[in-house]
Amino acid sequence: MLKGRFVTGKSHLIHLVVGIAGGVVALGLIMLLSMPRMMLVVHESRYNTVEETCSKLKESIEAQGWVCPSIRNMGDTIRKSGVDMKEDIRIVELCNAKHAYDVLITNPEVSTLMPCAWGVYKGEDGLVYISTMNMGLMGKIFGGNIAKVMAGEVARNEHDMLKAVIKH
Repeated sequence: MLKGRFVTGKSHLIHLVVGIAGGVVALGLIMLLSMPRMMLVVHESRYNTVEETCSKLKESIEAQGWVCPSIRNMGDTIRKSGVDMKEDIRIVELCNAKHAYDVLITNPEVSTLMPCAWGVYKGEDGLVYISTMNMGLMGKIFGGNIAKVMAGEVARNEHDMLKAVIKH
């Protein structure tokens, strides 16, 4: 009689452990599959060309008190290496020295993510798109001071900069 209860109790414990482990694995897979879509945000540009979109982004960046250190033409860079690239893809860099300092003073390892950058390209449908990192989510993932700066004012500033250039 006692042996039967012990086996039954042990069986429930095994089911519980297997259920928890299965739930953790399922959650991990869901996060693994959804994170890339959550980290990158793609917006449709109001403008018909990559060049005009980049120009308007630069204006908007500077209007918010940030700087645009460069707009890199990835096609030109890749062609210099002997690879033919017909697509017009550009990287628009943006930086705010105060925010960069606030992050780098406590977390110099994130310098690899600076300056911030947006991708601008023409999609297969002929429309121009701007791809950005989800600064709010990225800040929250890092936590601490990075979350305070990136998920706060940086995310708000980027939203305001993009507002003038993207379709709503």
